[in-house]
Amino acid sequence: MKFDSPLFDRIRVKPDEDRRPRGDAPCCDWKGCGNAASHRAPKGRQLENEYWRFCLEHVREYNHSYNYFAGMSQDAVAQFQKDSITGHRPTWKMGTGQRGPDLGAEGAQDPFSMFRELGGGPNWQRKAERAEPAGRTIHNAARKALHELGLEPGAERGEIKARFKLLVKRHHPDANGGDRASEDKLREIIQAYNYLKSTGAC
Repeated sequence: MKFDSPLFDRIRVKPDEDRRPRGDAPCCDWKGCGNAASHRAPKGRQLENEYWRFCLEHVREYNHSYNYFAGMSQDAVAQFQKDSITGHRPTWKMGTGQRGPDLGAEGAQDPFSMFRELGGGPNWQRKAERAEPAGRTIHNAARKALHELGLEPGAERGEIKARFKLLVKRHHPDANGGDRASEDKLREIIQAYNYLKSTGAC
């Protein structure tokens, strides 16, 4: 848009309401003031939705000295600010066993054991207290690589190497008359073996 356009100077935004002070406006609530009250100001803490009516001069003076936390200790102010994060509504930590008033006797259902893993539930144990399963952990990629070699997840290093050598001999193009399908299978076997080798499984 061009700011030097003659149309730009003609734009006018109509307010949604007439903001000029009205003649029938109530008087200012400031003691001794008889001017029309054109502005409102909150009465204070625990008087929400209640307002004083002031003229422009006195609303400025009131706002300058207004303190919502007047009369509260530092600890009470800090607690109020902390509670304001959740809108002053009660909260519960996930998985602690503490339940809200609307969850009933059984509490929330936990089909994926999310709360138990986060620290709650009767059968939950901390990681330090849990007995680690015997053997090494098998990740999905390693499980897929072992499946490509035709082995089970608990296969030992020697077994993996022996199986790899056997499959290379079986699917090598020279042993299959240059068959392209056998060559693709050989490539997948080598990739699976190299992955297992990089993880230290063989």
